[in-house]
Amino acid sequence: MHRHRPSLGTLLHHVHVSGPLSRAALAERMGVNRSTILALTADLVAAGLVVEQHPAGTTGAGRPSLVVRPSPGVFVLAFDVAVDRLTVARVGLGGAVLDRRSAARTRTGADLDPVVRKLAALGRSLLDTAPPGSVCAGLGASYCGMIRPGDGMVRYGPSTGWVDQAFGTELARALDTGRPVAVGNEAHLGALAEFERGAGVGVPDLIYLHGDVGVGGGILVGGQLLGGDGGYGCEVGHMLVNPADGRPCLCGSQGCLEAETGEYALLAAAGRTPGPVGAEAVRAVARDAQAGDPAAAAAVAEIGDWLGIGVANLINLFNPGVVVFGGMLRDVYTAAAPQVSARIARHAMPVSRERARLTVSALADDATLLGAADLGFAALLADPLGAFDAFQSAH
Repeated sequence: MHRHRPSLGTLLHHVHVSGPLSRAALAERMGVNRSTILALTADLVAAGLVVEQHPAGTTGAGRPSLVVRPSPGVFVLAFDVAVDRLTVARVGLGGAVLDRRSAARTRTGADLDPVVRKLAALGRSLLDTAPPGSVCAGLGASYCGMIRPGDGMVRYGPSTGWVDQAFGTELARALDTGRPVAVGNEAHLGALAEFERGAGVGVPDLIYLHGDVGVGGGILVGGQLLGGDGGYGCEVGHMLVNPADGRPCLCGSQGCLEAETGEYALLAAAGRTPGPVGAEAVRAVARDAQAGDPAAAAAVAEIGDWLGIGVANLINLFNPGVVVFGGMLRDVYTAAAPQVSARIARHAMPVSRERARLTVSALADDATLLGAADLGFAALLADPLGAFDAFQSAH
């Protein structure tokens, strides 16, 4: 094994997450001397993973520390499967979305085959139009359901009708790149993305709540995702908040957090069912509530009340430094912040809530997509030279 491999991964991770960094800054972050940084960056430059440049605006006087940047030619394909939309993007090392394709997804139940066909077509299109000489270093996917670790099996997706669907295996077969597709739960990946480069940077105890018809959750404790015994932890949307007379939930229970705060609950409370569904319908209710529409305002207040109860429970359980609202919950929380805050003030213990900051996602609609991209980059960041050599040898 290359003697620098563990440190190579650490250095590449810093550049991937933080962007261009000087050699001096990298030496300070990693706690090593500059000669070590010089050796590490030389290995990564030779592999084509980073480039070194003089800082912008420098002159010939003195010897400014060179800036290490992610290579512009290294990318992953990231797949984001939501209830109503499929998105595929080419995401560069460093986290920039370089190109993307999207398609609508209809609510038709268990639709593995059409979803895989469409994602594969979009993915191949992005690969075909990638600049000459660029290299795809991995494939990562976010799915709105419970994912079995290791093989990308969707064990359960109550909003989509998926039960034990071999999503990761089938997508890899359809893409036919010779690479596996790493698959994760959308809210888990959103939590990690917000921690790495979004609203939770520097906050290792974080809760991310994602709205997509239902409500998903990702919880970080000490910077590590809380996965549970089988990898199915953090299903906060199915936390029981209203057992007495709660709304029926797609999971078969009633009074779950997502049954009381999800898309269907909000639209029904606003008197907009039957009618349009999806993100735009949710945004319309939130927007109308803030504009003073009485029915919309009452609906938002009701849903915000239940959301606040759920968040108060989470604060008492996990004492987070930040609670991030993503997906459709960005709009719901923005409109219902007074109700959420009132419930937290009433029900969360003062010592647990005093430092908990509530905020909307900084990555907006790209949180789960960037989380999927980081899944695709995981092997490269763990062993930059080994993973890159293996990939190039296979192609």
